[in-house]
Amino acid sequence: MSLDHARPAPALPRSVRIGYGSGSVATGAFGTVPGLMLLPYLTDEVGIAALAAGVVVFLPKAWDVLLNPVAGRISDRTVDPRGPRRPWLLRAGVALAVCFALLFAAPDMATGLEAAWVLVMFLACASAYAFFQVPYVSMPAEMTPSYDERTRLMTWRVAILAFTILLAGATAPLIRDAAGGRDGYRLMGVAMAVVILVGVLAAYRGTRHAPLGTVQPGAGTLRDQLRVVAGARDFRLLLTTFVIQALAVGCVLAGVDYLAEDVLDSKGAVTVLFACFVGPALLLTPIWSSIGQRIGKKKGFVASSLFLAVGSLVAALADVAPFGVLVGAVVLMGVGYAGCQVFPMAMMPDAAAVDARRTGSNRVGVYTGVWTAGETFGLALGPAVFAVVLQLGGYRSGSGAVQPDSAVTAIVLGFALLPALLVLVSLWWLARYRLEADVVEGAHA
Repeated sequence: MSLDHARPAPALPRSVRIGYGSGSVATGAFGTVPGLMLLPYLTDEVGIAALAAGVVVFLPKAWDVLLNPVAGRISDRTVDPRGPRRPWLLRAGVALAVCFALLFAAPDMATGLEAAWVLVMFLACASAYAFFQVPYVSMPAEMTPSYDERTRLMTWRVAILAFTILLAGATAPLIRDAAGGRDGYRLMGVAMAVVILVGVLAAYRGTRHAPLGTVQPGAGTLRDQLRVVAGARDFRLLLTTFVIQALAVGCVLAGVDYLAEDVLDSKGAVTVLFACFVGPALLLTPIWSSIGQRIGKKKGFVASSLFLAVGSLVAALADVAPFGVLVGAVVLMGVGYAGCQVFPMAMMPDAAAVDARRTGSNRVGVYTGVWTAGETFGLALGPAVFAVVLQLGGYRSGSGAVQPDSAVTAIVLGFALLPALLVLVSLWWLARYRLEADVVEGAHA
């Protein structure tokens, strides 16, 4: 990718923005449904203890933490007429859809074997996802050098991501409950696999006319390049903030189903609460983007984080406050969540671009691999941490089990209070981030 831009880069066509953003259909479905449904599936349907279920959910994602930088390195070095990234969208995306259809499709067998089936299939899903997501997230830094154009590109991506998260997160429990039991989970898995496949094919076709740039991987081993990335102060601060917030969101997603069934005693509430959390992103994503262009991405990120934290604190009253108060709190969380998706994803390519200017080598694939690994780790650790909270609260596994008061309290704390504290803590790192527009644009001068 050329590092010298004497004139402002042209705006990307809307078709390319939408085409790129459509890849979020795949990432949104895979990023949401396991976090929402897999832990309840293991504890309530398969019947294993909460702590063991948390391990099953966490291990494949922990593997991704190691695999994502490798996927970035490989895509950096891919030579193909379609560009270094697009072939991986198709190859890995199709594999992800197939593996996801099998994730909830374990045949009837011993409980331990069913848990092993889920572990193996989720590991396959995570591996395929790494080789889809890392090239996909790498593309914006190569499609345009413009600070503001990346924000506009991320606006489309996050808007489509929010719609998909809402669609997948709201309909997956409905599909499960309509069919009921094990068959409901199997049908839901196949339906979500189709959604993933649609996103994969749309992104592959929609980016066929996107600018590709020229990838120039840095010299040295992967370890050498990771060492350079780790030395990029602002990237490291941004990543730490994002990972902690991903952990918070992972706890929220893992807790929704438990909150609806065990605290509110209403299966239908899971769809309502999920829609309240994700729905605001459909309306507010472009508004957050506009705010970011006025006040800067960092200030916008701080503001949206405070919305998310305050909403979570109010939601901690879920077991004593009226349902309307809980709905309002979750909507407030959703307002913040929208901005907490827009800003960090628009800021990450800025850090990669500044590094490219500083070193003369484009390592965006490695940067993206590390970023995606961090996001994956945070979202995976969320359900695992929530499972630990359940275990400490004495949660009883098995379909129809009556929960003690301690388990109900644990669900509320894991869903609301813990995420609020995590988001507030993350702002300590974000406060020290310093890449504003003048610095980033100067990297292209």
